[in-house]
Amino acid sequence: MTKTKQTIVIERPQDLIEYRKKYASIGFVPTMGALHEGHATLMRKSSSENELTIASVFVNPTQFNNSTDLEKYPKTFENDLKICSESGVDILFFPQYSDIYPDNYRFKVTENEFSKKLCGTDRPGHFDGVLTVVLKLFQITGCTKSYFGLKDHQQYKLVSDMAKGLFLSTEVIGIPTVREASGLAMSSRNLRLSAEGKDKASLIYKTITQKITPAQASEILTANGFTVNYLEDIENRRYVAASLEGIRLIDNVEI
Repeated sequence: MTKTKQTIVIERPQDLIEYRKKYASIGFVPTMGALHEGHATLMRKSSSENELTIASVFVNPTQFNNSTDLEKYPKTFENDLKICSESGVDILFFPQYSDIYPDNYRFKVTENEFSKKLCGTDRPGHFDGVLTVVLKLFQITGCTKSYFGLKDHQQYKLVSDMAKGLFLSTEVIGIPTVREASGLAMSSRNLRLSAEGKDKASLIYKTITQKITPAQASEILTANGFTVNYLEDIENRRYVAASLEGIRLIDNVEI
């Protein structure tokens, strides 16, 4: 059981850079807040493996294509801080846009292959924003290990490949998706679903784990009121993004 800690909140990058200098092993969990058990699992893993564990809460505007989606993203800072404390986090990094983007996004990281597929097909520039902010956060935290949930496997793969391709000293670790009892992948976006919608959303996992073709799985979801953005098999993994009640949900499973 992870011991509850008094998590320190740091807002300025330079303060965090100075604070973490004395630590040899630093674990980092980047988040956009609205934390849940999936995030807590990553934090506990980091706390068990590193001298210092840092989590960040930063709703990164450069990875949103839809301004309404950005505005509606859940903000639950007090609860986030509580979860961090209960999950062994030493530092919660809580910067503002100007702290992360003093360049006002003049410089960015772009990947030209896998980022153009799946979520990249209808969210142009999304992964530029993701990779850029992650690189900045890696630099600020000085992390030796960083932990990502495999619910967003495409993101994990791109960040892992970036770390290798740019010779970063951070080891990127993927942690299996944490699910509700219904099979629904835990997500901050689930907070925006109605009770009925959350119950129906569990059909995503139940459908993609069936031994049927992507087209057949897509038909099932569409017939049940989902708008399927994509449902594809790539390299022994089935990926899906489907919207319900206007909320975009993603998942993936090995096949």
